[in-house]
Amino acid sequence: MVNTLSHIGIGLLLAHVLGLKGKKRLGLVLLSVIPDLDYLGYSLFTLISGGVSHEARTQLFFLLGHREFTHSVFFAFMVALLILLKTKDRAFTFGGFLAVFLHIFLDYTTSAKMRPFYPFSTNESALRAIYPFDPVINVLPLLPLFIVAAEYMKNRRQWDTKNKGSWNIKSKGSWSVKNKDNWNIKSKNKWNLEFKDRWSIRSRDILNRKLSRLNGFHSFVNRNEGKFYASFIIVLLIWTTMFPVAKVFLVDRISRAEGTEISYNDTYPISIGKFLATYSCSDSQYKLLEVSYWSGVEKSFYVEKVTVAGDVPDASTYAERAGKLYSNSVPQAIDYPVYSVSEKDGYVTVILSDARNPYVKNWPYFDTVYRFVFDRESGEYEVYESHYGRAEKKLDKNYFE
Repeated sequence: MVNTLSHIGIGLLLAHVLGLKGKKRLGLVLLSVIPDLDYLGYSLFTLISGGVSHEARTQLFFLLGHREFTHSVFFAFMVALLILLKTKDRAFTFGGFLAVFLHIFLDYTTSAKMRPFYPFSTNESALRAIYPFDPVINVLPLLPLFIVAAEYMKNRRQWDTKNKGSWNIKSKGSWSVKNKDNWNIKSKNKWNLEFKDRWSIRSRDILNRKLSRLNGFHSFVNRNEGKFYASFIIVLLIWTTMFPVAKVFLVDRISRAEGTEISYNDTYPISIGKFLATYSCSDSQYKLLEVSYWSGVEKSFYVEKVTVAGDVPDASTYAERAGKLYSNSVPQAIDYPVYSVSEKDGYVTVILSDARNPYVKNWPYFDTVYRFVFDRESGEYEVYESHYGRAEKKLDKNYFE
């Protein structure tokens, strides 16, 4: 998950590198955030999904869900083709493809699962090698925006200088006449002669010093524009390549040490330079490993797959039923399901969540809890979902079957 401003910065950076200006530069900036327009599609999906069949709901989610179709490589090629047909401009088409593709790639390196090869494959995956709040991929792309802001301030200062005299004469005279009767003459004179002039001089000096620094920075960028923007791209490429490659070796080494196969895609970044690896160590437990890119495994935890409150002799049967229902739904956010089973007044309740939930902060994408309530006598059930700690909502039956 990379913030929207950083995606905009990537688009602006590409426009500078490709030498695009004017409407084409603005177009590239807009294209850099177009995948996130799926928020609008998802809003439509939530309105209509309850009135369709289970199969139709699933297909609609693939098309309209957040980080689904608009975050696929096919979508990037489709956008590029539309640009080429419309503009016949190869440079702008190439830039548009890169703007969309880099948005998808940066999101893919962080934490949320996506279907990058939809519609040819509905398999979900994510590199999950870089922390979503990593300062390099979130802050570095903001520098092009800062440069644009510096240019704007410079141009605005020149405009203010040209128009300063006429504005002061008009505004000062009209304000004084209109408010003369309601303003204390003594305090007005004191403000004008002492405080206002002193503050105006001081504030102008401070502003001039800041603008001088901005102008100096902007001049430096103009003199070294090619090298400056190229260095941004190199740093981002190295950073977004280094962690996924290092993670390959780390996961392989830990798998050999633990004597099992640990899923690369199901590891999860928990801070800058750390991720959580998980595997099923027995029929009843998961083992969680807190891994640092710098020092390897630092901590480990064991989590029970099924816990039972009270006397529920067929608890495993109800946990299995809840798991099967969940496996039919989309999205599939939970990779390592744990079940808490209890019974009261003939109703069996199964709480389904991810084993990693207690060990990950800052809004993990699997921080969803499902509550299945089964009527033991009739076999009917209801399902409730709470997401990111929000209030529960009841889910429609077509969510599962």
